[in-house]
Amino acid sequence: MQKPSEYDNKRKNTLRWGYLFAVVALCVFVLFLARIVILQNTNVQEIKDDYINKNYRTATLKAARGNLFASDGSILATTVMRYDIFLDFKTMKDTIYTNNIGALTDSLSKMFGKPRSEFRKKFDEQRSKKNQYYTLARGLDFDQYDRIRQFPIFRRGKNKGGFIVDRNYKRELATSEIGAGTIGMDDGEHKAGLEGAFSKYLKGTDGKRLEQRINSSQWKPIDFWKVQEPTDGEDVYTTLDLRIQDIAHSALQKQLINFEAKHGTVVVMEVATGKVRALVNLRRDDDGNYVDSYNYALKDNIEPGSTFKTISLLAAMDDGFIDENTTVDVGNGVWVYSKQRISDGHGGGIYDISDVLAKSSNVGSAKLITKYYAEKPQIFLDHLRRWKLFDKMDLELPGITKPRIVTPENKRWNAATLASIAYGYSTNINLLQLTTFYNGVANGGKMLKPLFIDKIMKDGKVMYTAKPEVMVDKMASEKAIKMMTSALTKAVEKGTGKSIFTPNLKMAGKTGTARFEYWLPGPMKYRASFAGFYPADNPKYTCYVMISEPNTAKGFYGATVSAPVFKEIAGKTFLKTPQNVEKEMLVDRKVNLNKMVEPNVKVAVNNKQMPSVVGLIGKNVIPQLENLGYRVDFKGVGRITEQFPLEGTTISKNQRIYLSLQN
Repeated sequence: MQKPSEYDNKRKNTLRWGYLFAVVALCVFVLFLARIVILQNTNVQEIKDDYINKNYRTATLKAARGNLFASDGSILATTVMRYDIFLDFKTMKDTIYTNNIGALTDSLSKMFGKPRSEFRKKFDEQRSKKNQYYTLARGLDFDQYDRIRQFPIFRRGKNKGGFIVDRNYKRELATSEIGAGTIGMDDGEHKAGLEGAFSKYLKGTDGKRLEQRINSSQWKPIDFWKVQEPTDGEDVYTTLDLRIQDIAHSALQKQLINFEAKHGTVVVMEVATGKVRALVNLRRDDDGNYVDSYNYALKDNIEPGSTFKTISLLAAMDDGFIDENTTVDVGNGVWVYSKQRISDGHGGGIYDISDVLAKSSNVGSAKLITKYYAEKPQIFLDHLRRWKLFDKMDLELPGITKPRIVTPENKRWNAATLASIAYGYSTNINLLQLTTFYNGVANGGKMLKPLFIDKIMKDGKVMYTAKPEVMVDKMASEKAIKMMTSALTKAVEKGTGKSIFTPNLKMAGKTGTARFEYWLPGPMKYRASFAGFYPADNPKYTCYVMISEPNTAKGFYGATVSAPVFKEIAGKTFLKTPQNVEKEMLVDRKVNLNKMVEPNVKVAVNNKQMPSVVGLIGKNVIPQLENLGYRVDFKGVGRITEQFPLEGTTISKNQRIYLSLQN
């Protein structure tokens, strides 16, 4: 047999390797085709999940929240820009870093008050790690940001100096000491007060941007990706008058301290429009300070006590059951009706209808209402329904309560319930709703919806202007309204409110002293109230004052505890009207003529405390205050006779200063 030649062996080896290569190539081709098929049938979302979603994300760019203003344009809450500074050490050029790091750390040391060696050590460590998003500072204001961006290295920007800026918005209250609870908040999860009520106008529309993952916890904005810019919110002008708000706050706080009370509320409403000019809620915290943190006026229903007598008696007046000649025998001030003992706590006798209100007679109110409505209580309750006292008020503010009044359909109803309702028990109503009723009486019987918004603006244009909204066009007959106004005026002049009577400002109102939680053991608890309007013959403002749980050893009646707050608010809010209001109502102290100074006196505002300017010459003082950045409202010429805020009050640049001048 002939042996294969060397040529044949080489040929066989070549063919063998050729076949092997072909098989491998075929396998690779098959795998390639299989990969194509797999890719074609793979969900694109899975690829995104595997790579894109792990390394990139869409971040929200928060819109700048619109400003919240008082009615006069004073800022209540505003959005300010805050700057976070990050450093990208990977993009910093070596020569730039080496030549300038000493000067940079020296500048940072002076700005932040830390040793330059601390910055140098930290920067060198981060540079060796090539950290692309090192946090240097957070929450800088514009002046701080403007200063730091001029530092060595940083002034070269992001691409050469590794200087990254992230801008954020922060909400700040301009009046943190007055109305913080009323102004409220909106943190995305919880809403309260005016901020929560008008959030749909204030919040704007957020934008978007793409961010790339730097490490497990850091993300960096991608500049080249198109950014969806946010649309800033609209500006909301509320109905609050900061001057009246401040007056109400000060008067209420002073009385709460004097009577060691637990909490208190004041509502001031403009009669002709229903605009709420002041809303103050103060409660004592654990440290004994009074803070505005909970809106009692909207969120708490209470048994109003004697201030409800105005409501019950107006119903009987409107039905014609009682008039100026109506009398009621209250006996010795004690009456038992359907096994319920009703008492006045003072003398008795024959009362006319104005006496029932003026002397706040529980017996008189109960006798009159049960006399005319005991057989048909529904007729009486229909008046309350017509006055919306069964309805939850349709307001923007969150948390407002729905009234609760016991009716014959309720299992708690008994023969004595109507008598209880007559003088303010078996009812639970919030203070804003009660104020709205009194404002309707002051407005000649036209009940207006409480307004908290004046207008909405965007980029200097008025987008919406609020107008008065009528809830009840005619609460009662003209005769009934006049009769009630006269009775409420008498209550101040000769009745339970006579302690605040002054001949120079005609006021109408009703005291209220309600005991609550009377079914529980322990000391008795009271709410002292005063509700009314002024001037009585041409009402401009309605005011409701309630102080809860005063120290009973110091007093607990509405006339003693709450009425003085009403008087102080009435006097001081009427400063700029043509009425001749007596001076002792308007100022807390007399002008000391011995303190008159020379014309070249210098006015200084130290520690944001309002100085005393009473007695100084207005034309010298006003320019100085304005040069210091304050807004001054003045009336008259000559020397300053009255000032607001008073000496020692903390003031801000957004707050007006009111001065009265006289030769």
